[in-house]
Amino acid sequence: MSRIFNFSAGPSMMPESVLERAAKEMLNYADSGMSVMEMSHRSKVYDKIIKDAEKKLREVMAIPDNYKVLFLQGGATMQFSMIPLNLMTKNKKADYIVSGSFSGKAYKEAKKYGDVHLAGTSREDNFSHIATQEELTLREDADYLHICENNTIFGTTYNYLPETNGVPIVSDMSSCILSKPVDVAKYGMIYAGAQKNMGPAGLTVVIVREDLVGEPQEMTPVMLRYDEMVNNDSMYNTPPTYAIYMLGLMLDWVESMGGLKGMEAHNEKKAGILYDYLDQSSFYKTNVVKENRSLMNVTFTTGDEEMDAKFIKASVEKKFSNLKGHRSVGGMRASIYNAMPIEGVEALVAFMKEFEAQNA
Repeated sequence: MSRIFNFSAGPSMMPESVLERAAKEMLNYADSGMSVMEMSHRSKVYDKIIKDAEKKLREVMAIPDNYKVLFLQGGATMQFSMIPLNLMTKNKKADYIVSGSFSGKAYKEAKKYGDVHLAGTSREDNFSHIATQEELTLREDADYLHICENNTIFGTTYNYLPETNGVPIVSDMSSCILSKPVDVAKYGMIYAGAQKNMGPAGLTVVIVREDLVGEPQEMTPVMLRYDEMVNNDSMYNTPPTYAIYMLGLMLDWVESMGGLKGMEAHNEKKAGILYDYLDQSSFYKTNVVKENRSLMNVTFTTGDEEMDAKFIKASVEKKFSNLKGHRSVGGMRASIYNAMPIEGVEALVAFMKEFEAQNA
């Protein structure tokens, strides 16, 4: 059976070359006589795997030396608790911008642990844009400002970084990490679930400025303490070993694509093909304002629920997978993460044109 074009919002498709390399090394990694899945995380062979993965990530993202890299579990969702428990400790205040579903969940969870302020939101227009600097009400004594850089469900992304006058920015980059160059030094912390651009589900990457690790709130469980994870090199317990290995392979692939500048060009080209078609179509609509359109998640609709359902059914018959929009918003969503080839987007647009001609 030939591979299909998988437009899933996550877990997402991975490059065939990465999957082929993983398959080749599955039974016997580096002449160890065993799979990475089987080996001890304390072994010399695995120690090299995890250290190489961190080294590659630091190189690809140009992570400064004063930032710690952690390989954790629990998904980005566990960070919704971990962040306030560890970072909302000086003034016990934090500001949150709610730009969609996951930032809303992060805001709700953080309110359990301190004084959390809604600094901005675009909920009133169904999250079709990102709140601008002028729309924000930020507090100078907040311990941090939390944002979600790319909103998977609504298909929006930031086109600026809020000015906070020194308050650290904590960014959920789950659905856009490794998609373009990022100045890590402008953030206090970056975190991301791996299952969009970094490999299979199970790994969460945290990049945190070392002066913010500090002393967590007293009630913080040991597994949720950044300082314990830093002191134990992400190995307080068994880490997600295979997912970390796959991250290393994905980083090799990113480098082969020209690094993050190459990925950005690749992603802009793909998104441009799809948005250009949507802009000239009178059949399909996208509600996201142009300046906040995501390169990773393209949302659209025909404006008619029955026609949307017909589109999704027809797309499955054409061997396209997971184009149905999130249940909370409906419509369609094409997630075109790093590994989606340009040919996949071109094939999708050809199908959309055909469907429009038959149903307009």
